[in-house]
Amino acid sequence: MEAKIGQFLESIGTFFGGGDQIPWCDRDVIAGCEREVADAAKGSSEEQKSESIMRLSWALVHSRQAEDVQRGIAMLEASLANSSSPLQQREKIYLLAVGYYRTGEFSRSRQLVEQCLEIAPDWRQALVLKKAVEERIAKDGVIGIGITATALGLIAGGIAAALTRRH
Repeated sequence: MEAKIGQFLESIGTFFGGGDQIPWCDRDVIAGCEREVADAAKGSSEEQKSESIMRLSWALVHSRQAEDVQRGIAMLEASLANSSSPLQQREKIYLLAVGYYRTGEFSRSRQLVEQCLEIAPDWRQALVLKKAVEERIAKDGVIGIGITATALGLIAGGIAAALTRRH
């Protein structure tokens, strides 16, 4: 019985805490990637420059800082047209989906992750992200319904109280 109560409480905590499996990235890693991009700009091959920018984009969209995530999204959107291979394009679309997920734009994230799954239907990372996006959309819907029901209850209670005072 205690185990079931523990599982129930954990599921509630996960529901309200948003326990997804998408990794976070620290400022130190982002700073390292920024140094790598700066070094690559000083004479490295185009491939090395592109790879270092991809690593920085990954780090930015996985950041806990909203401004980093926005910067990562902007970098990815600007470079999407210049993707040299379908694999690179898929990676950029996935990272954009992560970025939009982090900013709370869940419908845009779901749209992008579905594009990834059209390219690679069994891609585990994209499947995990899709599940996380769908859970957040469902959670937001449940919370929205709860808020609406509470507001309607308060309004109905107020009307009932006003009517009983008149009589």
